[in-house]
Amino acid sequence: MPTPPPASPEAYLAALPPERAEMVAAIRAVINANKPAEIVEGIQYGMIGWGVPHSVHPAGYHCSPDQPVPYASVANQKAKVSLYLFCMYVDDALPAWFAAEAAARGHRLDMGKSCVRFKRMDDIPLELIGEAIRRMPLDAFLARYTASIPAKSRPRRRAKTPKGTG
Repeated sequence: MPTPPPASPEAYLAALPPERAEMVAAIRAVINANKPAEIVEGIQYGMIGWGVPHSVHPAGYHCSPDQPVPYASVANQKAKVSLYLFCMYVDDALPAWFAAEAAARGHRLDMGKSCVRFKRMDDIPLELIGEAIRRMPLDAFLARYTASIPAKSRPRRRAKTPKGTG
């Protein structure tokens, strides 16, 4: 039987080895300090995640409507800590900016389009992560996210029928 996910970000951190807990806690702190106020922290997909709650975006995540729209996540992996910046994934320019800024600041990143992996605390560009989060305010994020949803996955609106005809 699989291990249930931790119940809270604090429980997630408590289950980590000290070095990994330090890395995840530092990333968590910078995201919490820089995220839009409406974004909420919790456990999503078995890791610490930040998302747009249903009270703000009732449709939820198009891949799993019962889930909030993911904004960012951080996870302890076997050989690294992974930071998933979904807020960057929906913006074509932000990942290139992030990679260029990291290089200009002397950081060599192990990075996909929006996933950045770290092996040591010294590898984590905390200030840059904070800047990336600040560059994606909620309204811009939701507009880009909504535009990125494939047409076949978009919620369908029912046509309104005039009163007395249906």
